[in-house]
Amino acid sequence: MRIELKARPPFVLRHVIFSHGWAQLVPFTFQEEPLELRTVDELPGGTVTALTITPADGGVAVTSSASLNAAQQDEIASRVSWMLGLDMDFSPFYQLTRSEPKLAHVEPEGRGRFLRCPTLFEDLVKTIFTTNTQWGATKGMTRRLVEAYGNPLPEDPALKAFPTPEKLAGVDAAELKDVVRCGYRAPYVVELAQRIAGGDLALEAFKNDPRPTAEVRKALLGIKGVGAYAAANLLMLLGRYDHIPVDTWALSLVSQEFHGGQPVGKAEVEAAFAHWDAWQGLAYWLWKYDSQET
Repeated sequence: MRIELKARPPFVLRHVIFSHGWAQLVPFTFQEEPLELRTVDELPGGTVTALTITPADGGVAVTSSASLNAAQQDEIASRVSWMLGLDMDFSPFYQLTRSEPKLAHVEPEGRGRFLRCPTLFEDLVKTIFTTNTQWGATKGMTRRLVEAYGNPLPEDPALKAFPTPEKLAGVDAAELKDVVRCGYRAPYVVELAQRIAGGDLALEAFKNDPRPTAEVRKALLGIKGVGAYAAANLLMLLGRYDHIPVDTWALSLVSQEFHGGQPVGKAEVEAAFAHWDAWQGLAYWLWKYDSQET
């Protein structure tokens, strides 16, 4: 089954897929030529389907491996629109970038969107798996979680969807720690799943939360396992760029770009982009750093 979705221009699917590392985390997979983004997703009601996303005129085409009814097609359209930010408007940011050579490439290349998971739960668990570790470990934890607890694709049981909150809510934290080898993160993931499954935390509602960013950030910080870095990363995925996810990579980039390689801290990173106000996180991420030039 094929669905075509339009995007607000400028839109370049390739730049969304490779906007950050999410495409490398299962159940996402990708192919560069011809360009495809694939994932396995479990819809409300339990249907597991493989989705293949390819460029199409004015947007994307989505092919589902499952036969879907009208409600499921609408759900797929909603999820893919969210994943790719199809309706996002970056024109205010683009206007600002026109006077900054280090961001001059952003508008012509249609950059700004971040690849997101179908659910904020998946985004949040993966973000927790990025904290205090190397990228290779993040990939390993995510793979083991999906392999152990994800529901399989009927036509290819080796492929599995990201586990739902309901599935993980019933897992013992000690078991999760042992199976996924995610260390101190295990009780955070289980408690998060239990809060969502029990109705205590309406996490998906954060996608369209009308509250100011400061209040949304405070709510995110109230989730166990979410510190300043994770909250900033999640805010970026939510389309809120008031904060920079400061990690060792950010410290290195700002040190080389603005301080001649001298050691810097969180304050220096934030100061370097503070004048971008509500767009500072995006300016930081899309900046053309001299140290990254080849």
